[in-house]
Amino acid sequence: MDSAVLGTTTPPIVELAVGERPRERLLAAGPATLRDAELVALVLQTGGGGRDAVALAHGLLQTCGGMHGLLCQDAAALLEVRGLGEAKAAALLAVREILKRAERGVVQSAPVLTSSDAVRRYLNLHLDGLERERFGALLLDTRHRLIALEDIFQGSIDRTMVYPREVVKCCLRHNAAAVVLYHNHPSGDAEPSPGDIALTNRLQSVLGEVDVRLLDHVVVAGMKLVSLAERGLL
Repeated sequence: MDSAVLGTTTPPIVELAVGERPRERLLAAGPATLRDAELVALVLQTGGGGRDAVALAHGLLQTCGGMHGLLCQDAAALLEVRGLGEAKAAALLAVREILKRAERGVVQSAPVLTSSDAVRRYLNLHLDGLERERFGALLLDTRHRLIALEDIFQGSIDRTMVYPREVVKCCLRHNAAAVVLYHNHPSGDAEPSPGDIALTNRLQSVLGEVDVRLLDHVVVAGMKLVSLAERGLL
């Protein structure tokens, strides 16, 4: 619980004994020794809104529902938080982008079918926190290595109009031999709808006519993910 709620005062980081300071403890014993709030405090560097960096970080984590929730906030949401200015918000957004690029690097370095965990992590980072549905594709070469990732359609909070012709054009533009489709459910329920299944079957047929193999269609909702291929729906 935030110290401000308890009515106590947390000493600023600079007043802590050297061995208790997050930065020194991280360098001496490794990042695993730090609590979530202390790690976030190192990203923020300083406090704000009358709180030191650790207290500010702790409050952020409570408000956002933990580390994952914090990293899913957009710039507008972060800038509304008391004590967070542009520099702190930018630092948090940079951490999320670093994670996305690291996961994308893993996906690009090996065939998608042998790096499915990395694909899942990347799609979670790419789609989580969005308020509208987004439909896109991982475009793959003949060895199922990633050529490109492209968001093709964006819709409303509960539906997206997907035009098979545009999906085919996207695949042909990248000269893709195979594709993994994805879309998110902002509702938080990752279960594919009957419409999702029908669309997948239609796209599989249309893509097959231009020799593009549909490997999977993944539905993402927060940290939850459902693969239609694993469900036997492809």
